[in-house]
Amino acid sequence: MTRATLDGNEAAASVAYRLSEVCCIYPITPSSSMAELADQWSTEDRANVWGTVPTVVEMQSEGGAAGALHGALQGGALATTFTASQGLLLMVPNMYKIAGELTSAVMHVAARSLAAQGLSIFGDHSDVMAVRQTGFALLAAASVQEAHDLALIAHAATLRTRVPFVHFFDGFRTSHELNTVELLSDDDLRALVPEELVRAHRSRALSPERPVVRGTAQNPDTYFQARETVNPFYARVPETVTALMDALAERTGRPLGIVEYTGAADAERVVVIMGSGAQTAAATAEALNARGERVGVLQVRLYRPFPARALLDALPATVRSVAVLDRTKEPGSHGEPLYLDVIAALAEACGDGRRERMPRVIGGRYGLSSKEFTPAMAAAVFAELVVDPHRDGRPRPRFTVGILDDVSGTSLAVDPDFHLDPDGTVGAVFYGLGSDGTVGATKNTIKILGADPSLHVQGYFVYDSKKSGSQTVSHLRFGPHEIRAPYLVSRAQVVGVHQSRFLETVDVLDRAAHGATLLLNSPLRPERVWDSLPAGVQRQIVDKRIEVHVVDAHRIAREAGLPGRINVVMQACYFAVVGVLPRDRAIALIKESVEKTYGHRGGDLVEREYAAIDGALAGLHPVAVPREVTGVREPAPMVPAHAPEFVRAVTAEMMAGRGDALPVSALPVDGTYPVGTAAFEKRSISETVAQWDADACIQCGNCAFVCPHSVIRSSFYDRSALDGAPEDFDSAPLRAVGLPGSRYTLQVYAEDCTGCGLCVEACPALTPGDPPGKAINLVPREPGADSTRRNVAFFETLPVPDRARVDFGTVRGTQFLEPLFEFPGACAGCGETPYLKLLSQLFGDRAMIANATGCSSIYGGNLPTTPWTTNAQGRGPAWSNSLFEDNAEFGLGFRLAADEHADLARRRLGEVREEVGAELVDAILTAPQVRESELAAQRGRVAELAARLDAPDGPDPAATADLRSVLDHLIRRSVWIVGGDGWAYDIGSGGLDHVLSSGRDVNVLVLDTEVYSNTGGQMSKATPLGAVAKFAAAGKTLPMKDLALQAVSYGNVYVARVAMGADPQHTLQAMREAEAYDGPSLVIAYSQCIAHGIDMRTGMDQQYKAVASGHWPLMRYNPVLQGSGANPFMLDSHRPRISLGAYRDGELRFRSLANTDPEEHERLLALAQHAVAQRWQRYEEMAARGSDEFTPDARRAGEKGAL
Repeated sequence: MTRATLDGNEAAASVAYRLSEVCCIYPITPSSSMAELADQWSTEDRANVWGTVPTVVEMQSEGGAAGALHGALQGGALATTFTASQGLLLMVPNMYKIAGELTSAVMHVAARSLAAQGLSIFGDHSDVMAVRQTGFALLAAASVQEAHDLALIAHAATLRTRVPFVHFFDGFRTSHELNTVELLSDDDLRALVPEELVRAHRSRALSPERPVVRGTAQNPDTYFQARETVNPFYARVPETVTALMDALAERTGRPLGIVEYTGAADAERVVVIMGSGAQTAAATAEALNARGERVGVLQVRLYRPFPARALLDALPATVRSVAVLDRTKEPGSHGEPLYLDVIAALAEACGDGRRERMPRVIGGRYGLSSKEFTPAMAAAVFAELVVDPHRDGRPRPRFTVGILDDVSGTSLAVDPDFHLDPDGTVGAVFYGLGSDGTVGATKNTIKILGADPSLHVQGYFVYDSKKSGSQTVSHLRFGPHEIRAPYLVSRAQVVGVHQSRFLETVDVLDRAAHGATLLLNSPLRPERVWDSLPAGVQRQIVDKRIEVHVVDAHRIAREAGLPGRINVVMQACYFAVVGVLPRDRAIALIKESVEKTYGHRGGDLVEREYAAIDGALAGLHPVAVPREVTGVREPAPMVPAHAPEFVRAVTAEMMAGRGDALPVSALPVDGTYPVGTAAFEKRSISETVAQWDADACIQCGNCAFVCPHSVIRSSFYDRSALDGAPEDFDSAPLRAVGLPGSRYTLQVYAEDCTGCGLCVEACPALTPGDPPGKAINLVPREPGADSTRRNVAFFETLPVPDRARVDFGTVRGTQFLEPLFEFPGACAGCGETPYLKLLSQLFGDRAMIANATGCSSIYGGNLPTTPWTTNAQGRGPAWSNSLFEDNAEFGLGFRLAADEHADLARRRLGEVREEVGAELVDAILTAPQVRESELAAQRGRVAELAARLDAPDGPDPAATADLRSVLDHLIRRSVWIVGGDGWAYDIGSGGLDHVLSSGRDVNVLVLDTEVYSNTGGQMSKATPLGAVAKFAAAGKTLPMKDLALQAVSYGNVYVARVAMGADPQHTLQAMREAEAYDGPSLVIAYSQCIAHGIDMRTGMDQQYKAVASGHWPLMRYNPVLQGSGANPFMLDSHRPRISLGAYRDGELRFRSLANTDPEEHERLLALAQHAVAQRWQRYEEMAARGSDEFTPDARRAGEKGAL
């Protein structure tokens, strides 16, 4: 038997790919890597078990993937797909069809939460429970090994029974857990899936050689009977799956059952459960039985068709009470799905005499959204089943475990001291930063340890959803026995803290075992480390007798030429302190892994990695630990005392990693959260930050314009405002006419700076020196952090520049507009966020934003903190996310509601015209609202109207209640529909097209990274010809879709293609024109992305090259011009002046193909260059047309959104 270290996704995909001819795919977390692996294997010409290479096709949505799957199955192919969550729900209509036609198929699902009060990418059974009625069989795997084995069982069973299967396992907990797996060979697969079954499947295919009709429309006379014809097929499923499990066990020695009982033969208390939690419950039952209790666990693997007979046979006759655990919630139901099925089976058995006694059955919820399910929680469930006379002798009928429900009182008390440590297993926990390589190093360590035949390994990784700079916690176990512990390490022998600042914000030693080792990355010398530690950390070190080792990993990485990449440094130190392998052997294996990982990128990189490894061992030092605590310093509060109460009580707890302990009562009932909370999360994730040189600055505003995180702010103010300023607070005379005596300050919020360097690249001012400097430069964050903090605090006391005195029409002017989008958790150097910041500066105080799921919804609306904020008047963008696929329609709904309420406000206002003043009412109803001055004047009029309505002698409040409820709609709303290219070009393209064709006044901003950035870099229809991406591993062979021209064809849509790095003024103009246009507008914004494989500091330069090469021509289409007889199509960039190759050479997504297949790279580059020339020719021709050669705006005068 061959062993390997795999995660659950690869374990399942390995089998699915080898047993398929067609894979229809679409990315969705946490299932995406199954599809990515299938695409990679197909690109590598890896054959299935019958010697053919499966066809892997990416569709535009999960609904599309299901449709293609259905078609492939009807064509007789062995077809599969991989999905999760909302993606699975989009497949529901086809699932009914596939099952109704008794079509053999398997869907592999990394089970995940559904978006309800909020989106969650993490795991539970909400999605699979939502499809339990479709007719698909449901097969649940509880571990990585089971994901591998049950994938085969599902494929084999569907061909034997003709019932399609959903094979599912817990998202993240199983899909992303690394574990030692015994692999199934091709012979194992062929043994359970003989070719005669494949040929039988093909024989049922549609064929003109033997034509039949399927998919008829049926009438009341026969539909009911036809639905009942399938019953015998479903009745055979449990027996068939059982036989297949037995056959597999004979080959592998791994017994499986459709239900499996573990525990005391005479158990009185039993827990019924599915998925990874079953392993936790079984281990807990074993420990409790060793203490003399009589408990057991019944794991359900086959959930549909529900195996009632097998469940009853497996349940001990002695059982008195049963707890059924569901990893989902169904509001309003009498109980969750598994509970209802179990109680129905037991009641029926007792009713017909097959079982003498009906046990008490209670139902509980656990583990939603990957919430931990620990042995202590399992023990609490067993304890609840005890008949206790002190609590009326009855367990509560419904309960939750793992949370504190102080609203409904459902939660069970959990003993925090109940732990299970697998025999001989060593645990380690590593705290890292999202971009420092900690997760990669831990995975590499797991692979190294897993290659040792005497060891079993397990790895699991806890992330938040921030795009970069988030905290990661890597959990590693290894030992001589199989590791069946799907819960986090709670008593680690080694704790690695890869960023010393975590000691100030997170209780990193809470998971340290007595006598553990702390491995700390710190710039301090060993003799200074102890005194630098907070008193609470010292106390834990002393109390737990923790051994401390320190290494300056950042210095070692810098000196090796790998700034910020501390992964191999900390990995080498881990092997040095844990001693699981001889040091020389461990270092040799790390270097071997480096060669394998980075060898294709050149010997220089490999040598630098080697230097970092060697430097790690030389730089690792023990820290002397006193016998008692010597420090008195405690970490500063997570948020300041002046923060809002919700932020102090709830947000701060989530920021500190204590969100699990928050009670139900603390959280909003409907998912509504306060804005502006990112301002309280001072993450300090970069060692280098921007610093302003006041003497060199020309006050152009470029740096603030391109800053992705709104950390560069400008202000002008009267000199007198500097009274009381800190001594080192910088300012300079304002370079502007008409404002004598004014001062200018450019303030960097250093604690929020990511050190991306875009500001430095954008700065045009040079200062002499070697090397020359600029007016803004990157410098070490320390030791000036305290000074910067004081300066920021003072800067925030300065008056905000009056918008009426700011020139909106210039880049220089916009730097003085307050951003209402600040400090997002986007990647350093993100190309998307500068556009959102600009949107918020220009229109934020009256904006409504519908945001498609994707990067922009994650850094824009991910807890614990969100970047959308308000101005001093409390106004700011109202933001919401619905789904991925429906965002255009969602935003149109905003517009429809706003228009309806604006009309209502105008009608009701007209009814009280004489009572509140005819002159005021007429002014409100006729006032233009395009320019900022006009909007400010309208706000004043509406404020006056509100005052008159509230006056004691004003109109009857009851008569004006309707008007008051919609009064704010008298200010023109700015509706924005925001999303990425995956939404606009693919899954949401139909909706976007419909909304643009509606003629309504909505503004669409497409943040075009030319790839699915949020799910890891998969190909979209915006991906350029020749680019390498996931799902296009050999280079994309189709050109990108021209969304701009598609919208231009309607004639009444304002359209612009912009690139801030190429022409910021053009970007500003297009955004303002789009918003002012009374109709639909579409702004497509080029956005560099880390998935492009670029040095993110050069992102704006890459934008310039994209435009200069003709890859991204700048253009505007303004229907207003056609009304005046002018050509509405404006080509705003020059003819290409550099080759396409000169642009593409700067991006790994293009270069990588040149490395792996130079001939194909040259072929695709030539075709792409030709496509660029063709498009430029087309655009030039359109720019030379007469106005009558474009589609006219046919909307009627007075129509909603008409000119």
